[in-house]
Amino acid sequence: MPESVPVRCPACRRERLYTVPRYPCACGAPVAARLDPRAAPKAVAHRTWEEEWITVRCRSCGRHGQWPRPEIGCACGAVLRLPLTDRAADGAADRAADGAADGGGGGAGEAGTAAGLAGPPPGAAETASETATETEAGGTGTEAGERAGPPTDDPEGPADTGQPPDTPPPSRAPFRPIAVRTARDAVTATALYLRWLGHQDIRRADQRPTSGIGLAARGLLAHVDPSVHPASLRDVECLWLTAMTASADCVYFSLAGYTADARARADSLAVPLFVLDLTGTPRPVNAAAERLDAPGA
Repeated sequence: MPESVPVRCPACRRERLYTVPRYPCACGAPVAARLDPRAAPKAVAHRTWEEEWITVRCRSCGRHGQWPRPEIGCACGAVLRLPLTDRAADGAADRAADGAADGGGGGAGEAGTAAGLAGPPPGAAETASETATETEAGGTGTEAGERAGPPTDDPEGPADTGQPPDTPPPSRAPFRPIAVRTARDAVTATALYLRWLGHQDIRRADQRPTSGIGLAARGLLAHVDPSVHPASLRDVECLWLTAMTASADCVYFSLAGYTADARARADSLAVPLFVLDLTGTPRPVNAAAERLDAPGA
């Protein structure tokens, strides 16, 4: 089972349960970083891409892979970095120990494995982005057939009571993210998530925002902020005003979280806020986002 630990935010003192993500090794075994339960999490003030990745050793085959550093978004808008044990954070020591045990013959194989596990090649992000905007009609007939339900033996059919059929809504398949390493990856991951929510006509927004990237769909305007600074109150208000002008709903995706003022204004305007982690999975940080991300939404 994945490791779950309680995490207390140093800014607002709220506590929530965090489950360590597990990633597939090349051998097929799940790989997860080891958290240090004795150390406290730290709020992320400045980001650099080099510090966002750690080397984790597979316990089954001994391979080393590069994976995103464990982080969690708090409801107050802060992004917390989880402390790791020395063995999980220091991949160089693991590699040195393995090299001594293997007689120094595994260096090239480990380098190839780390390159293979680091994530999709640069062209894969562009292909995923094009797929998210061009393949709009897939699965429509199947979903309609599933909602129709099994045939009835009554030749006259069921009586029309004026009430919807008592059948549970179809469940969505699990979201399949892509790793985020560049701003283009962040846009691609957001487009895939919006398509998973049911928006098939995703495209670049006609009105370009002053910062970040704008995405649009039918009745929806999304803002992707790949910067290393938390989104401000002005950023949230500009998105909301632009969506109001277009008579559309809006949603905000940020890599670095949100300021307290931005979080409060988003709550008053019912703007869903998401923190996009480096695995490409959007994490809701307010009630409006949780409603949008709910399975039955």
